[in-house]
Parts: sequence; structure tokens; C-alpha cells
Amino acid sequence: MAANNHQPNVLDIYNGRQLLERYRLDREGIEFLEAELNQFIATRNRSMTVTEKILITLRFPNVIGVIDGTHVQIKAPLQDEPAYVNRMGYHSINTQIVFDGRDNIIDIVARWPRATPDSRMLRESGLHALFLGGLVPGDHSYLLGDSGYPCKKWLLTPYVNPQPGAQTRYNSAHKTTRSRVEGGIGQLKRRWGILNGEIRLKPEKACRVIIACAVLHNICKRRNIPLLDILPNAAGQGMNQGVYAGPQEGLRYREFVAQSFFLNVVEMQYRLVSPYLYV
Repeated sequence: MAANNHQPNVLDIYNGRQLLERYRLDREGIEFLEAELNQFIATRNRSMTVTEKILITLRFPNVIGVIDGTHVQIKAPLQDEPAYVNRMGYHSINTQIVFDGRDNIIDIVARWPRATPDSRMLRESGLHALFLGGLVPGDHSYLLGDSGYPCKKWLLTPYVNPQPGAQTRYNSAHKTTRSRVEGGIGQLKRRWGILNGEIRLKPEKACRVIIACAVLHNICKRRNIPLLDILPNAAGQGMNQGVYAGPQEGLRYREFVAQSFFLNVVEMQYRLVSPYLYV
């Protein structure tokens, strides 16, 4: 059977709002970029249109979620109190959380004390088992995480010392896309003030409160209930766990992604910006 080479127009897949949510530009804006940059973008990869290359620079491809840990403060527990003191000196539950592109929470684990490494929280979570068991649809679907996580085929991390070219562009797109988790955590904690202060409950009950707030967050998102910015953004309460130093079986796959999606994307920002900012 002959292969069907007719691919749908990417811009026809999403409506106007979905385009704004995914790429921060509407259809007219993306088409404007295509017209402006068409002559500059390399076309050696005939399987990818100019528009698709532009969209790759606006959003990391094939990402189903962005993952990070955040700390929720609790009162000092009566049992095993030292285990809950984190590096910043207060008692906390270290919470693993995954957001999708619309800031919905698609996975959350609230059970670990203080500065439990991100890699351990992930390794012992149900999410890890789902990916390892091949239960997540799509051969090239993955999460984005920071350098505190192991690089895997299904979890891509940034290069610590990126080389110019594909690796640098990969890191830039990775950083931009992964920032959604920081924004999502900020929304969650601004909407539910109890997560911004100290939960004065035993750790087990505090964990249930965190999960309940996550469920309520998703209800608000799906019903388009607006967020009142009455509290400061508390996304920064997560702690940098450093660079993961364990097995790195995902490094070759990360390089495959960088070379496949970011090698031929032309550095566009100066060509794009200079006609409008410099006279």
C-alpha cells in the first residue's frame, strides 16, 4: 500500500485559543512569522514544513508534561521531626507534581519529607511505573525535568554544558517549555493560600490537603474559574537538588531529540527582531 504523504496543516489541528495556549501566537501571527522567515530557514529536511520548524522553536515537541518538586510547609511533627526539616530550615512535604500545557495537574505525589531527592521521588512513584511499563501512549512522548532528574527516553533533561548549535537550541526550548511547571505551581499556591503558609496538621493529613488542593485546582481550570492574584507567586519554594549523577541511559535519546528537532532550526531572533527594534 502506498504511503499517504499528505499531512494535515498543523494550524488546522488547533483552534484559536489552543494555538495561543500552546505557542503564545495566534494563526495570523504564526503565518506572519512564516512569511518573514521562509527564506532563512533551512529546508534540507523535506519532511518538516517551515511552519512546523517555527512551531518547534515556540514549543518543545511531543511533550506531555513538565515535572518538578515543590515544598509545602507544615508544622513540626511530634514524631521523626528532624526528617522534615529541609535545607531552608523549615519543616515541609516535598511534593512531586506534573503539569500539562494548559496548567492542569496530571500527576501529583505528596508523601515525602524535606529534601528527598527528585530522582528518588520519581523512581518510587506510580508515574515511573507507567512509563517503564509502556502504558503511556506514543512512542516519542516524554516529560521535561530539570537536572535533578535522570535523563531517560521518556524524561528529557537539559544539557549541563551544551555545545553551540543543536544542544544550545534544545536547552533554550527546554527551558521555555519547562517554565510551565513553575507557573503552574505558582497558580496552585496562589489559588489555595493554605499551600503558601504552614499547614498545621500532622504530615499524613497535610498530604491529603495537598492532594485535595490539586483536585480543586483542576476543577477550577476545567471550569475556567479565574485566578485572583491576591497572594505572591510561591513557585520558588522548590529547592535546587543539583545535577542527577546516577545512571544516564537517556543521554543518547536526548541527543537524538536535539539532533532531530533542533539541528536545522536557524537562529532566527536577530533576523526577526532587528527590523523592528533598530532604525
